[in-house]
Amino acid sequence: MFLIDHLILLSAVLILIGVFASKLSARFGLPLLVLFLGIGMLAGEDGIGGIAFDNASAAHALGTIALIFILFDGGLQTQISSIKQVWKPASVLATGGVLLTAIITGLAATLVLGLEPLQGLLLGAIVGSTDAAAVFSLLRNAGIHLNPRLKATLEIESASNDPMAIFLTIGLLEILVNDMGFGFEFFMLFVKQMGIGAICGLLVGRLAVWLINKSNLTASGLYLVMVAAFGLLAFGLAAHWGGSGFLSVFITGVILGNSRFVFQQGTFLFHDGLAWLSQITMFVILGLLINPSSLQEVWLQGLVIAIVLTFIARPLAVAPILKKFNFSKNEIILISWVGLRGSVPIILAIFPLLFGMQHANLIFNVVFFVVLISATLQGSTLPWVAKKLGLIEKAPAVPAAILKMSSLSDINAEIVEYTLGESSKAVGRTLSQAALPEQAVAAMITRGKAVIPPRGSTLLQADDHLFIILKPEERHLVDLVFSAPGQGPFTPILPIDSEIRLKGIARVADIRYSYELTIDADDQLCLDELIRQQLPEVKVGSELQIDEAFFKVEAMIGHRISTVLIKRKMS
Repeated sequence: MFLIDHLILLSAVLILIGVFASKLSARFGLPLLVLFLGIGMLAGEDGIGGIAFDNASAAHALGTIALIFILFDGGLQTQISSIKQVWKPASVLATGGVLLTAIITGLAATLVLGLEPLQGLLLGAIVGSTDAAAVFSLLRNAGIHLNPRLKATLEIESASNDPMAIFLTIGLLEILVNDMGFGFEFFMLFVKQMGIGAICGLLVGRLAVWLINKSNLTASGLYLVMVAAFGLLAFGLAAHWGGSGFLSVFITGVILGNSRFVFQQGTFLFHDGLAWLSQITMFVILGLLINPSSLQEVWLQGLVIAIVLTFIARPLAVAPILKKFNFSKNEIILISWVGLRGSVPIILAIFPLLFGMQHANLIFNVVFFVVLISATLQGSTLPWVAKKLGLIEKAPAVPAAILKMSSLSDINAEIVEYTLGESSKAVGRTLSQAALPEQAVAAMITRGKAVIPPRGSTLLQADDHLFIILKPEERHLVDLVFSAPGQGPFTPILPIDSEIRLKGIARVADIRYSYELTIDADDQLCLDELIRQQLPEVKVGSELQIDEAFFKVEAMIGHRISTVLIKRKMS
């Protein structure tokens, strides 16, 4: 066999072990990071695999590519609505919070390890960011449901703070190795990194959406390749011009993830799998790079630094910021605790090795140990801490999945699967009583192993799976119909000026209940009867307001009202 044959076999075995190890994460509450790193260390020179790997350059290259796809997938999954909700606290945490964490941890590293102040600050900068992949996977695998603002803050902060940590690391290395100035030059490096990274991300994202929808490719699989290429392009352009490639690729992912383009859902699934493969590969490679015996030499110093980082630096950096944004005491404690360190610190710890800096090996070993302690301690206790703080909420009924349609260039629709929870408003009511928007159609209902024909008289039960064909712009309305009372996933009630188009046969009682509208009228009246009762003459365009509900006749069949536009307005 050729060498490459052995490497392919070994890679397949390690990846498969990593995939099946993910089941242990859900069972024991350990972040996948810890398991994958453990697999790498077991396969390494000091482990049972005996694989000798000490190529820092190769580990850095593989880690960088993996991080591109992980951050790109994180951007694809990040909703603009979440960013708008918490962009102020999340952005301050991702910049000022990382800086304060780096300074406090750096001072501790200087004292504990006997480093020069700038070298200690470099170590603090390396461990300054939290790990988005670890936070996302823990919140999903542990089944933790937090209030939308708290959850969005955790996710957006962890997804956006890597560029700041990378900038601080590169800037300090430039000062230590290339004698760059600490004042104006350091500030201009920050402006250049963030500015170019943001501009490239925006431009490539907009270009990607336009080209994907205009390309009209014959092979559907090429769309998946094209999207991945735009992720690489966003990173490459920003890095080529001296900007933050990681910020650029994340922004490009956000723009694509919140736009409509051909084969969108297939693209999301593809990149989710690619991100998982990247995580497994990266963590296993990083595990191979470390010798467990070298960790024994720094365990005490690493433990002290990990304690300072977890119990002093992170809380001191987070608390003043979150207090200004009116987060509660318990929410501040939880966000302080969910400061898991992950792949980025380990990859950044390779930089001093590449630069040949003094104490580079010591910094790498300490960072690796700190990451292991942080991920293990904070990751495994997250559900317990959230429960003790009283921050875990009942899961709302939200879409379980969106099914891929063959094309979205000409069809403005998607199929969404809803799993009804026990508290869903639709449970115990018939499908017709759900009062779905006119163009939202139930395609199929499954109950256990049975398929239930979707008729108006079908009684809905908890754990039913409903497959609804709908327009993307009506998604929030259908979400509201299937949510718990007062617990819609986006807003507790129908927002002001939101539009619903309903059939004329929809009853007042059902509309009031499903959309939480105030309508002072007979429950048993349908819209056709209600409007005719209130207006002496009815025609297309007739308008009526009752309390906060505004009605407009949009279509009629003969003398019967077939479609009514409803808006929630201030009464």
